[in-house]
Amino acid sequence: MHHAVLSTVAELGPVSQADLGRALNVDPKDMAALVRDLLAEGLVIRSPDPEDRRKNAISMSAAGRRRLRRTERLGDEANDELTAALTPAEREQLVTLLARMVSPK
Repeated sequence: MHHAVLSTVAELGPVSQADLGRALNVDPKDMAALVRDLLAEGLVIRSPDPEDRRKNAISMSAAGRRRLRRTERLGDEANDELTAALTPAEREQLVTLLARMVSPK
């Protein structure tokens, strides 16, 4: 789940914790714990929201960007190894089928 949070913060830029939770469909209490974990590891930064100083925004730290690049590379390597026996067309079909399984109806 930490990877999903980092990836979403990278995609959305400075984002409120509430918006981050909504984007990932994560309960606010659980999102608070995830953000605390990432803050403790120095992977994200919490600062005043530039749009609304009453709120805090979560953004990536340099260490967070490095971690995200590393986990994406490792994920790509694992996926390549897992699907090595498939043709490119079969890989595409697998991704399409998996996306159908997880997308809301």
